[in-house]
Amino acid sequence: MTTLYALDFNDPQSDSSYSHLVSPKRVTEAEYWEKYYQLPGVIYEWHNGYLEEKAVSDVLTITLYKWFLELLEHYLRTHMIAQSVLLEMGFRLVLPNSIEIRRPDLGVVKNDNPIPLLPHDKSYHGTFDLCVEALSDSTTQIMERDTIIKKQEYAQGGVQEYYILDSHPERLNFYRLSKARGIYLPIKPTKEGIIKSKELPGFQFRITDLLSRPSPDDMINDPVYQNFVLPGYREAKQQLFEVQQQAFEAKQQLFGVQQAYQAEALARQRAEQRAQRLADKMRALGIEP
Repeated sequence: MTTLYALDFNDPQSDSSYSHLVSPKRVTEAEYWEKYYQLPGVIYEWHNGYLEEKAVSDVLTITLYKWFLELLEHYLRTHMIAQSVLLEMGFRLVLPNSIEIRRPDLGVVKNDNPIPLLPHDKSYHGTFDLCVEALSDSTTQIMERDTIIKKQEYAQGGVQEYYILDSHPERLNFYRLSKARGIYLPIKPTKEGIIKSKELPGFQFRITDLLSRPSPDDMINDPVYQNFVLPGYREAKQQLFEVQQQAFEAKQQLFGVQQAYQAEALARQRAEQRAQRLADKMRALGIEP
């Protein structure tokens, strides 16, 4: 794994140097909201007074992220307890030593969050319950933004769960906020390698599936996913199978009836032929049958 180092948030010179490496333009918060938040063609965050452009992930990481997003949407369609938003939606973090405006690649707001996500909001005025970032490894500093800086900010701001997605298995990380310690602790997978969310009860996934990305058809009968991935489709498919099975059994029964009818007709024909032969013999003897 790449060796990462932490930045001192209390050292203005250290943080300023970092900001100039990534995005040197310094603006006020008011300028950010007015001029840069909805700027077309580029996504900017605002970190300690500096603009930071959202970095681009590689194709494999984007593919992994899209699979995860689809999985989450399957869950939210069957468990309507939250809403998800993409990186166009930013939120403001008031931290002990700074104010940050972050735009996670994926954010989730639960319906019971004290600050609801309203239909016409262009930014979220509360704190996301879950944040997901698709890692970019363009530079060490860019990687540290998600793995160190945002991790610290999201924990201080009260984001309950934080997932870092990447096409490299060793860089996949899933964290849950420790209420007692105020820091993120890794979410321990089950013996089967399954990550389970507490914020979204019932939402779970195998770590290996993030890399193999099975299709919904493969997941509908998988015990890990069958409770929220197209359960209606699975039930319809099961019902169709049962109807087809019943049709097959009815066809078999009809075939049996036809066979029995044909056997009966053949037996009747043979009996009639025997009776005719007997009558012919009786007539030959001068006996009218």
